[in-house]
Amino acid sequence: MIALNKPYTVEDFEAFCDLPENNDRLFEFIGGEIVEKVPSNPQSSKIASRFNRFIGNHVDEHDLGHVTGEAGGYQVAGERYAPDVAFVSYGRQAELAKRGYNPLAPDLVVEVISPTDNLKQVMIKVGNYLAAGTVVWVAYPDTPSVDVYVPGQPVKSYGIDDTLDGSLVLPGFSVAISAIFK
Repeated sequence: MIALNKPYTVEDFEAFCDLPENNDRLFEFIGGEIVEKVPSNPQSSKIASRFNRFIGNHVDEHDLGHVTGEAGGYQVAGERYAPDVAFVSYGRQAELAKRGYNPLAPDLVVEVISPTDNLKQVMIKVGNYLAAGTVVWVAYPDTPSVDVYVPGQPVKSYGIDDTLDGSLVLPGFSVAISAIFK
């Protein structure tokens, strides 16, 4: 991630994103900073893709809602985020925004930590997601492990021999951590 450090407003952020030279770039607005999402690495991308596939297959099979990848942006606590994977149930939102950042926070987000991520910014996002009622899975490829954040509950860490259970937001969903990091 590359951050522009001046304290910006949402209006500044939106104007910046609308500049012609930024049309093909992806940005987040985190804690008053404009942060460019830059390519991380093939390993992190592969893990995010696996999460997207496992979650997406389950969501499609059970007709539960929408699954988006990194290019799907969301408005959360006055900020703008582009999680690696997100799920929004049909019960909360029948159709996603066609342009810009979706106005509702997702039910579930997955953030895969990569060498270009700033952990302080990731934790700001986690806190804001939790305040918005979003369940957050933070995946650490180097360990390999997943921390699960649920609003109002202590964080739980899952290792390579554990199974991730998504029943709070994805009824019937579970996947072995080893399958994610394969």
